[in-house]
Amino acid sequence: MQTAADSPPSSSSLWKSTPFRWFASASLISATGSAMAPLALAYSVIGQGGQAGALGLVLAANTVPTIVFLLVGGVLADRLSRSLLLFFGNLLAAAAQGVLAVTVAVGHATTVSIAACSFVSGIATSIIAPATQGAVAQIVPAEQLQQANAMLRLPQNAVRALAPVIGGVIVAASGAAWALAWDAATFTAAAVLLRGLRLDAPVTTNSLLADLRAGWTSFWSRTWLWTYTAAGTVLVAAWLAGFQLLGPLIAARHYAGARDWGLIQAAYASGLLAGTVVCLRWKPYRLLAVAVATSGALALPLAAMGSGLPLSLVLLAALLAGIGLDIQVVTFTTAFQQHVPHAEQGRMSALGGLGERLAIPLGYLLTAFAAHSWDSRSVLLGCAGLIAGATVLNLCVPDVYGVNRLAEGTQLRSTG
Repeated sequence: MQTAADSPPSSSSLWKSTPFRWFASASLISATGSAMAPLALAYSVIGQGGQAGALGLVLAANTVPTIVFLLVGGVLADRLSRSLLLFFGNLLAAAAQGVLAVTVAVGHATTVSIAACSFVSGIATSIIAPATQGAVAQIVPAEQLQQANAMLRLPQNAVRALAPVIGGVIVAASGAAWALAWDAATFTAAAVLLRGLRLDAPVTTNSLLADLRAGWTSFWSRTWLWTYTAAGTVLVAAWLAGFQLLGPLIAARHYAGARDWGLIQAAYASGLLAGTVVCLRWKPYRLLAVAVATSGALALPLAAMGSGLPLSLVLLAALLAGIGLDIQVVTFTTAFQQHVPHAEQGRMSALGGLGERLAIPLGYLLTAFAAHSWDSRSVLLGCAGLIAGATVLNLCVPDVYGVNRLAEGTQLRSTG
């Protein structure tokens, strides 16, 4: 298997590494389209007369395959060339978005056809996601992984902040088809760049089912990994319920509506960018402990809005939440890449990602159930409590403090 040792870039010249430059460019290009896609998808449904139920069906069609096929994608990422999987996964996503753009443009889109394209996009995500982390660990030396992860996220976070606004202008001026077509074009460009990586495939003689069983055994043997996944499932569900679903409602009822909600979202996005900058400079030794602790910052804006604090304090809380989340993502990703062998990273990533995917319907159900018994502010405080509780419990796991930064030159090892 090709490893970082084949072409080790220095700390000051990571961009001089051609594989990393191709990977980073592909990620950035793809992000410009993916950030516009949710808005374009929603207005594709609305444009053909669909209501909330139709949009829910389309969103479910995208989520279900990521849950069902993610484990298969993880096994494939540990059996085949990850660059090849990324190539075909991006091509599949490009085809789905391209077909959707054409049907929307000619006025033949229906809820069923949009849902079908969304389903195919979900399958593509199941292929792409598990292969991505392992690919980074193959092209970047272990001591440079945090820097690489931060450098990948910095432009992506900037795009996530700007692209929805640009997408809104495109959809308003020209229709959803153009934004969808751009998304398809970016997937195609990313596929071409990623195919150029030519990462070697792992050598395995096991059956697909045997690899899946071995992956589960390995995942369960790493207490730090499954406890982090379990805590993360609760955390993501509470965050979705509190910030993404109830946040706009609280802003409409207790603040100045869309204007203030836009400011809160902007503060959160600014925090993500700031967190990435922090990770470019700060390299903590206790990677996993820092990742767990900083994830608890997501409770801050929920607690602030739930307590009815002034907008200025809510904005500060949202900024801190963004900083904490980005530090959490970068430090955990680095810990994962340093402490899980290359040959297992696809399956371990898929099993970890499965918890996050399951958190989406869990968060929606949590909100629906709680709304019948409590007011929105009480639910927000409850979600903040869940995030804080999951964080504290995860910090009580002894193994969390054993997953630390590897010294320069240390070989990748397995941490049980």
